[in-house]
Amino acid sequence: MTRNILITGASSGIGRTTARTFLDEGWNVALVGRREEALRETAEGHEDSTLILPLDVTDENAVTEAFVKVAQEWGRLDVLFNNAGMNIADGTLDEIAVADFRKLCDVNITGMFICARAAFGLMRRQDPQGGRIINNGSISAHVPRPGSAAYTMSKHAVTGLTRTVSLDGRPFDIACGQIDIGNALTDMAEKMTKGVPQADGSRKVEPVMDASHVASSVLHMATLPLEANVQFLTVMASAMPFIGRG
Repeated sequence: MTRNILITGASSGIGRTTARTFLDEGWNVALVGRREEALRETAEGHEDSTLILPLDVTDENAVTEAFVKVAQEWGRLDVLFNNAGMNIADGTLDEIAVADFRKLCDVNITGMFICARAAFGLMRRQDPQGGRIINNGSISAHVPRPGSAAYTMSKHAVTGLTRTVSLDGRPFDIACGQIDIGNALTDMAEKMTKGVPQADGSRKVEPVMDASHVASSVLHMATLPLEANVQFLTVMASAMPFIGRG
């Protein structure tokens, strides 16, 4: 039986790589992102197994309609990879514009809540009941980088969502886990290869890893039976400054 996953932020980076991994494994994949053309590029070669759902995850009505369409097309949703997110320029707290902070939180917190909420409702109503929600956190949910107050706050909020959904989902056979990623080489992380601020005040180039390792980790989490759950998984470039940071 073909399984179904919805991936947000599927137009590039980790979302695109993960989507293609699931498509290669025979899953149906609903692709969510703001850029329709980029979503179609993600789906190339797998058009019969994809739903293209261009939308902004902060738009509650658009998100609700997307999950309705998944239910209509495929009958059920097995997994949500709640991946969409953004970052802003580094800066000390007084240098971060409140408007930029609000924009980041709207995507990284509100958008993730809206998508998890829609998935939870669908998984609760479908027959057989249940499913899995995988939230994209960050190693910033454990240890911050210098100048990352806004992003770090948002990823701590994701951890709170993960823990609460895990608890609230138990009566409905809905599992929830979180993947915390460190230095996967995407457009967002390319700056790591050029030098980023360190806790001692220096700037250093950091090791990175291929995004395919993130995709294979999400696939492992998604394919577990619902009686088992990876609550938190950290996957990172082995030599990056996380263990021993500071």
